[in-house]
Amino acid sequence: MTVKMNAEEVAAYLDEVFPQVRGDFVIEEVADMAVRVRMPVAERHLRPGGTVSGPAMFSLADVSVYIAVIAMLGREALAVTTSGSFDFMRKPAAGADLICECRLLKLGRVLAVGECLLFSDGVDKPVARASMTYSIPPR
Repeated sequence: MTVKMNAEEVAAYLDEVFPQVRGDFVIEEVADMAVRVRMPVAERHLRPGGTVSGPAMFSLADVSVYIAVIAMLGREALAVTTSGSFDFMRKPAAGADLICECRLLKLGRVLAVGECLLFSDGVDKPVARASMTYSIPPR
């Protein structure tokens, strides 16, 4: 299976089907079974204490797997998350964007399984790890 949509096509499609997240994520790279997505961290992403909130990090991982799935399958708005597991490993760097490096471990007819590592921009050690499973509707 090869990539069916490049970064620009996926971004345009997200704007079409999920206009509520427009501007929240930047697709930096789309490759075979993998994507790199940036979340420009803003005040609304912070929790008390000034660190990025767990829900914001989960959102980045979730949308990254969705992007990886539609990049491989094409326009598939109805793919949905069926499960997610998240490990918070260290506090994100203050003021830094978050980067998600996501790869699909499986892309079947019915399920897709993705693995994500989240990093603070410019820092080598991951701040979180996520595993997400998506259900793919019948074609």
